[in-house]
Amino acid sequence: MAASPTNPYSEAGVDTAAGDLAVELMKSSVRATHGPEVLGGVGGFAGLFDASALRDFRRPLLATSTDGVGTKVAIAQAIDKHDTIGQDLVGMVVDDIVVVGAKPLFMTDYIACGKVVPERIADIVRGIAGACAATGTALVGGETAEHPGLLGPRDYDVAGAATGVVEADAILGAERVQDGDAVIAVASSGLHSNGYSLVRHIITGAGISYADTAADFGTTWGEALLEPTRLYTLPLLRLIEQLAGGVHALSHVTGGGIAANLARVLPQGSWAEVDRGTWSPSPVFRVLSDIAGSTLESAEGTWNLGVGFLAVVAGDKKDAAIAALDAEGMPAWQVGTVGFGPRPTGEFEQGAKGVDGGAVRLVGAYADGAK
Repeated sequence: MAASPTNPYSEAGVDTAAGDLAVELMKSSVRATHGPEVLGGVGGFAGLFDASALRDFRRPLLATSTDGVGTKVAIAQAIDKHDTIGQDLVGMVVDDIVVVGAKPLFMTDYIACGKVVPERIADIVRGIAGACAATGTALVGGETAEHPGLLGPRDYDVAGAATGVVEADAILGAERVQDGDAVIAVASSGLHSNGYSLVRHIITGAGISYADTAADFGTTWGEALLEPTRLYTLPLLRLIEQLAGGVHALSHVTGGGIAANLARVLPQGSWAEVDRGTWSPSPVFRVLSDIAGSTLESAEGTWNLGVGFLAVVAGDKKDAAIAALDAEGMPAWQVGTVGFGPRPTGEFEQGAKGVDGGAVRLVGAYADGAK
């Protein structure tokens, strides 16, 4: 009897059947993000989104963002926990769109892996879909690519892109910022998805396993470090509407830290001092700094240190902004004021990521207790 023909693609390490199963497992979570604007369902070559609603705009501008999660995925892989990485991805991508005041419309994702494990892929996408639903974003498509020989069997990386819309005359940014505006900080949930190369370096250098119990957090190190990124989109969109022109600029505190990201959304000639004494960084930052034998200040260009977003609002709207964010479960407080006159002597951060914006520096000492 003749031998059954072999599948050369399978022999090369690519399992198309596993890929098909992964799609089946993720279908229901993806469909849960679809409203009537999404056409075609799951599995097409391209996602379709009905843009008829844009006709209601006077001058609609599309906003787009793309990003990944970075080396945080290495911790997910180390403890085989993959259901939170998707929220990190949405936080990194969709929360960038709201910075200009845009409402997200849809998102696509891309997962590259060494071997398709259907349940693992489904966990990742389930996290993406859940976070898309929580930000009012339709997940309209994606791709899972198997790269044997390039990535190990347990390795993967995730990336995504999203599109939103904003009225041209409603864009937030440096042009709206005024002398005397208040800088409002909005708390992070922890590390979010930045600075994990430093985190992993510290953990490895201390001989800590991600499976070890972290007494300071009441869980394992891996679980503590996988705390998902807080999602800010809908609370911030509601804040923009509620303050009716009172929100002038927003800044997502990601890579580069507080000073660099705030400077990007301030106009040239302006400056702000962020008062460290107005909050106490989350325990995770203090514990990691203690293990490394370093200071919190030395990590200011790497970690968010407890501030996930910054809102620049009209000075007479600051109390309303803080109250509104607190009511959304988003702890907020004033950290500074924007100035346009001569700035204090000393070094300020300016020109971050190619933007010749304002000048920002952190001053004072961090508070000892919890904010």
